[in-house]
Amino acid sequence: MMPQKGMALVLVLWILSLLTIMAGSFALSMRRESAIVAGIKNNAQASAVAESGIAMAEMMLLNVDPVKGWQMDGSIYEISTADAKIRVRLSSEAGKIDINKVDEKLLKNLMINAPIDEEQQNKLVSAILDWRDADDLVHIDGAEKQEYQDADLNYQPGNKPFQSIEELQLVMGMNKSLFLWLEPLVTIYSGQPQVTAQVATKEVLLVMPDLDKGLVDSYVTARLQSAINNLPVPPFPSVSGINPTGQNIPTGQNNVLTVVSEAIMNDESRASVRAVIKKSDNTQTISTPFEILKWQNITANSASLFTDAMSELLVKQYAEPELNN
Repeated sequence: MMPQKGMALVLVLWILSLLTIMAGSFALSMRRESAIVAGIKNNAQASAVAESGIAMAEMMLLNVDPVKGWQMDGSIYEISTADAKIRVRLSSEAGKIDINKVDEKLLKNLMINAPIDEEQQNKLVSAILDWRDADDLVHIDGAEKQEYQDADLNYQPGNKPFQSIEELQLVMGMNKSLFLWLEPLVTIYSGQPQVTAQVATKEVLLVMPDLDKGLVDSYVTARLQSAINNLPVPPFPSVSGINPTGQNIPTGQNNVLTVVSEAIMNDESRASVRAVIKKSDNTQTISTPFEILKWQNITANSASLFTDAMSELLVKQYAEPELNN
């Protein structure tokens, strides 16, 4: 009788242990699923708040008061709400290097500053020129149809202007790290061979020929202080490859800009979005004053607008209701 009672007790203990393990596993699974759902919800909320930063930028760009309007020179604006902080950075495409219009000298100077060796620099300059020109004549160290075939690539140069910045990734010799370095510096929307200094970011000005770092730092600081103090944008010295004031830009091209918006929620979740938008020349007669040319959710690996370096470009901070005044 006693052995049977002992076996029954052991069996009960085994069952209780099994039930405990099952319950613990179920509880752990539920906690994980709850955390995943909460993460998805928080990320979705952060994305929505970041997208609202694009709408705020459009609203401020429509402001006819130059004191309240936002600058398109890489300056950063911050909006605080009850649940989040949003930073928005606006960069005019006229202040970037147009990859379809840039001459060989400026293109070479751009590549000299790129994180690649001299041999790669020369090859990429020629390959970019070969990609965008209409003929099959090969520049020195360049690449046309035959070179792409010899490299076992299943495509060939477009032999026409670049249709997007992403198309640069197809150019022979281009790699991901170099493209990510080039992306904020170049454009297809400017329509001019020069860069407009008054709206160029510091990153672009630093790769221009005949500009030393001291001059760039001084100008960017002066421009930032002018924006903070609601003063006109200071003039820029006349330098090769530079359009100081933005005059003679093709009609409408000065109205294209990139807006980056990043939101950080109170729970530390964050999201970023980048949009290339075009402002209508006549917003009074058009119901949609902005056209979205490109929309992109930015990955977590991209540079944040909340770093110390970006904080140096902060022009104004708003509480949310201030934007309505």
